[in-house]
Order: sequence, then structure tokens, then C-alpha cells
Amino acid sequence: MEVKNNLEELLKKAVDFFRSEFGLIPKFAGYGPGRVNLIGEHTDYNDGFVLPIALNLATLVVGSANNSDKCRVRTCLQLEEEASAEFMIPSKQKLTPGNPQWANYIKGVVANFKGEVQGFDAVVVTSVPLGGGLSSSASLEVATYTFLEGLFGKTTSPTDKALACQRAEHEFANTPCGIMDQFISVLGERNSALLIDCLELTSKLIPMHMTDHVIVITNSNVKHSLGSGEYGVRRSQCEEAAKKLGVKSLRYATLDMLLAKRTELPDVIFRRARHVVTEIERTKAAAEALPAGDLIKFGQLMYQSHESLRHDYAVSCPELDELVAAAREVEGVLGSRMTGGGFGGCTVTLVHKDALESLKANIETKYSSTPTFYTAVPSHGARLVDLGL
Repeated sequence: MEVKNNLEELLKKAVDFFRSEFGLIPKFAGYGPGRVNLIGEHTDYNDGFVLPIALNLATLVVGSANNSDKCRVRTCLQLEEEASAEFMIPSKQKLTPGNPQWANYIKGVVANFKGEVQGFDAVVVTSVPLGGGLSSSASLEVATYTFLEGLFGKTTSPTDKALACQRAEHEFANTPCGIMDQFISVLGERNSALLIDCLELTSKLIPMHMTDHVIVITNSNVKHSLGSGEYGVRRSQCEEAAKKLGVKSLRYATLDMLLAKRTELPDVIFRRARHVVTEIERTKAAAEALPAGDLIKFGQLMYQSHESLRHDYAVSCPELDELVAAAREVEGVLGSRMTGGGFGGCTVTLVHKDALESLKANIETKYSSTPTFYTAVPSHGARLVDLGL
């Protein structure tokens, strides 16, 4: 199944929903895109580099000020919890996490907004699949912050905006995420990837020359429960490797340094570090290949990344491996890899546009479950959307 995004349809859905819930016409719409990481996996918390794009899949937060001390929010998402939330503005009552859990992302942004928040009514709609590894949480945070900027005025730089949204996730969702998701959702641009330096908290737009090729995201539609606990294990293993190598983080390690310590390191620690060290180098090489138009090189780096994530970092799973193997069989595919934390979620594939249907057909034939496809268009980051009312 191919999922397409239409901003006009999403906006109409949001406006109609707001009017049905609150009986008024909304004044502002904050837009926050999801993202897919092209390469650079599990490098962010090792002070490395990542190379994501903002997607043409997004979350909209639509609403108006309500001249009260209360914030009232509704969602039409099909969730196993209450679809509405209400809380006081921060100047009246300190915000804390609670239920429903989806509203914690909004409360966290309100608490970290660089300005005075007054009462508002808002609704949330999205085309970003939940739990698919395309950063639905960051898109909600960034859309919320952008909506607040519309209501109360812009008060900070794009970088500080992204960092405020990251803090919201740390403090209110208890998720120790890196900076990638919020940075790309805020700073993304059309026809560009974003090379993010997770140590320096800086970024650089990387032009993408891809007239004949497209990026396809394939959602495995599986998520193994192993994932959340293993994330912490990987982080601690990387910290142990850095300590044994005598460096602050694996950003400062080299492959030669690692090989010189090969006999002194437990095998699992060596392999975890080898993935991170080589993935950082692959990401830098990919950021050079893209603007040069060397898509063959870029595709090779994608395949190498997947093999490293599969064997050295051990965060892939049979379903993701099936998807990459099926993609690799198709003439016109230049590269494919798992993307995101692993143990389920999505793959990202670089394919000639003439081979797109062959790619989908082969995956649907070979894959043991039911995939969902998204054609990823490198898109603009956060903005206020004209409601056209």
C-alpha cells in the first residue's frame, strides 16, 4: 500500500475538526514535518553525525487563543487513551507529565516555550505514522511550538526552538532522545538533507541532486518489544568502549585506534564501537557524495550501514533484513538500509524512479508480512500554514 500526503486535505481535516470541537474558526496552524534518516544510525548519542531529511508527512496543530487560563487540546488520532486534554497555563500552575500520554508532548513544549503562554484551544492531526520510526513525536512538538509562535510571537532562534522541543521530550515523555529529530523538523529545506553535528549542535544543508531517483520508505509494520531496553544497553556499551579507548566519546575514536585495542576489548564491545566509528565516517562520506551527484557511492554506503547495524550493532530484525534483501534484488535500486532505532520500523531505499513499481512488487511478493510504502520528498521544515480562511 502506498500512502500519500496532501497538506490541503490535512489542513481541511484539522479546520473541520476544530470547528466541530470548539464551534469557532481557528486562527493559526503550526506545521511540523516528520523525518527519515538517510544514514548515520546510533551515532547521535556518540557525538557523531546524522543525515536526515524532513518529510512531506507532517503534524498540524490548529487553533486559537481562548482568553482564559486553560489550554484545551483534542486529537482525532485513534489512540487507546482519552482524546482530549486540559491543563492550566504555566504562570498559574506548574505543568507536570500525566495522562493522556500524547498530551505530554504538548505540555512539555508549552512549559519550554520562550515566551508567555496564555490559554488556547487546539486540535492535532497528522499524516506521520505513529510508531513507525519517522518521528511523529518530534513533529508534534515542533508543530506545537510553531503554533505557539503564531499565537504569542516568535521569541527564539531555530536552533533554540529545536533544543526547547528536545527538552520537552526529555522532561515530559522521559525519552532521552538526541537532537536529530527536532533539528531536522525545524531546519529542513526542500531538496536538501541536513548534516547535523551532534557534538557541536550545528547543521549544514546538503543539496540533493536526484532528478531520476527517489527515496522510498518501507514500513515493516512490526515493532519488537526488545527495542526499548536494548537502546540503553547499546548506549552503555558505547560508553564502556570510549572509556577503554581513553576518549570522551566514540566521536573521537578511529578505526586504527580500535584495531590496536582489539585483543583488550570484549568482542561485543569491539563490534559496537566498530559500528559507531565506521558509521560516522560513512555519514561524512555520504554528505560529500550527495551534492556531487554520486548516488552509486551513496547507495553503497547505505548497504554498508545496514550490514554494520545488522552484524556489529545487532539492532536489525528478520523483517528489516527481508525488506533490504528484497530491495537489493531489484535492478535500479542503488541502496537500502534499516533506519531508526531498529528492532522493527522502517527501511529507506534509493531507487531509480523507473524501477519504483518493480521495487514495491518484489517487496510485496517476498516480504513475510504486509508493508506500507511512502515516497519521501525532501521537504521544508516547520512553518505557520496559511489557513486560507
